[in-house]
Amino acid sequence: MNRKILDLLQYLYGPSVGRETYRTLETHLDRWRKEEGGGYNGAIAEGKRSEAAGGHAASRNGEFPLSERDSIVITYGDQFQKPPVKPLELLLEFSRIFLEGTVTGIHILPFFPFSSDDGFSVIDYRQVVPAWGSWEDIQALSRSFLLMADLVLNHCSVQHPWFQGFLEGKDPYTRYFLSLSPETDVSGVFRPRTHPLLTRFSTQQGDRWVWTTFSADQVDLNYGEPEVLLEMIDILLFYLRMGVRIFRLDAVAYLWKELGTPCIHHPKTHAVVKLLRALLDEVAPGTLLITETNVPHRENISYFGEGDEAHLVYQFALPPLLLDAFLRADSRHLQEWFLTVQAPGEGLSFFNFAASHDGIGVLPAQGILSEDELEGMIRAVEERGGYVSYKSTPQGEIPYELNINYFSGIAETTLSEELRVRKFLASQAILLALPGVPGIYIHSLIGSENDRRAVEESGIKRRINRAKLSYDRVQDELSTPGTIREQIFSGFEGLLRARVQEPAFHPLAEARVLPTPKEVFSLLRVRRTQEREKRGVLCITNLYHKPAEASFSAADLRMGEERYFTDIITGDVFYPTWETNARFSLELEPFEVLWLSYKRKEPR
Repeated sequence: MNRKILDLLQYLYGPSVGRETYRTLETHLDRWRKEEGGGYNGAIAEGKRSEAAGGHAASRNGEFPLSERDSIVITYGDQFQKPPVKPLELLLEFSRIFLEGTVTGIHILPFFPFSSDDGFSVIDYRQVVPAWGSWEDIQALSRSFLLMADLVLNHCSVQHPWFQGFLEGKDPYTRYFLSLSPETDVSGVFRPRTHPLLTRFSTQQGDRWVWTTFSADQVDLNYGEPEVLLEMIDILLFYLRMGVRIFRLDAVAYLWKELGTPCIHHPKTHAVVKLLRALLDEVAPGTLLITETNVPHRENISYFGEGDEAHLVYQFALPPLLLDAFLRADSRHLQEWFLTVQAPGEGLSFFNFAASHDGIGVLPAQGILSEDELEGMIRAVEERGGYVSYKSTPQGEIPYELNINYFSGIAETTLSEELRVRKFLASQAILLALPGVPGIYIHSLIGSENDRRAVEESGIKRRINRAKLSYDRVQDELSTPGTIREQIFSGFEGLLRARVQEPAFHPLAEARVLPTPKEVFSLLRVRRTQEREKRGVLCITNLYHKPAEASFSAADLRMGEERYFTDIITGDVFYPTWETNARFSLELEPFEVLWLSYKRKEPR
């Protein structure tokens, strides 16, 4: 008996129902173990990832199983188009040609049949969109790369058989969803969107007003019903069998509903995350959970729990703060924020990203950026071809998301092409240097820009950064020297190849911001490699379109007798001119990035 799982189920459903749910869960797990042949053969747990994918044996005994060699590309399953070849086959081919050796993981956004929200309104959790490919394609990707996939557990499509059963009045599906009187006061429920919380549906029992957090096509599941939780656990186990090793818990913050509360970050939501973590620790050790909670930083990191919830948490404050820093050539807010970000604890890490399939969240930057700075960022996004999305609050509608391609947002078209590329890569170098595991959106990796036509044709603002691309054209542009795509991809490749060779970039390695002028961001990464010896990497980025200067002291860096550096990006050896006070200065070219490696000696 797993006492922790039993305790959590009894907390969720009470002693009697909780114990009965535990017995049912044990039956499900026994069946799964038999189907697995008596044991779990997870890629992270057993260290069986291919050498081409940078495979390495996982750390055990509570250590974090990923290292400096790990980064994850985020992409849609139908990202590349070349009829009649199916997109997942193209994604596999693209990944083997362009990603092996530099990237170890791929996050394929929902690839299940769906009715809206570009995949996040799931009709069938157990099928792959037939036009995209098959489970065999997904498993082929999982054999070469660490596979991350979404568990879209807060809601499903109105076309899902469960909801169709609800409409038809069939048991148990009448209990799978929440319906309320239209007169119910739901004003205290936290709203991430502007549409009404309750949506009317005609059912066999008459009209019902159903809880719909995100859209009228996405109906929220009722986790107060134990069978819903058991259904989702069965789906999670099925994904494990198909090769998924990192589970992204989509929109998990809204999972548990209780009137009289804001219905966000409910204690029982945290209990469900704890339960899924305990379950995976038992049946699939080494498998990772990552929570998607686009909220202010303190709320976001609550999903680490006490080390017993998510292994990874998205660093949602990073995209707006990084954008602000490059818009104003001012790293001070980025520095101040980083000083407040504490290491999450043993075996835990942040998932760092700048761009994603969604927009740039505004809420995580509140309290860090001033109102004037937020308004300036919004104006800049609109001037650079982007859009603003709003949410409802008791005080009225407020901006919650900026919809723009990150390259288009960072690198204004008034710059030369060379400087645009340098500026964007400088922003991504900061992302790759921060402690944590980097997530790189495919459109950033290959240098895409705003797709305003998709927004105008669909009316969906997020599609500005979700373009589906001709496979042949992308290959041609990536292979042609001098194209924007080739320049950005080659720049990323150089940064990633440098990163994977340097232990100081381990997700849990020490990190410290060093004082610099505002137009420069400097981060010191340190990792012990031998007894009493540590390697340091001084990561310096100029955020300005003009040259900038920064100075550093040997004492701050704790340099040993060998007072020289190796730029691990270029391989150049750098001998600084030391001043009498054991300081040296650097003049940085516009948007220049230096990763200066050196040996440190710690005091006895």
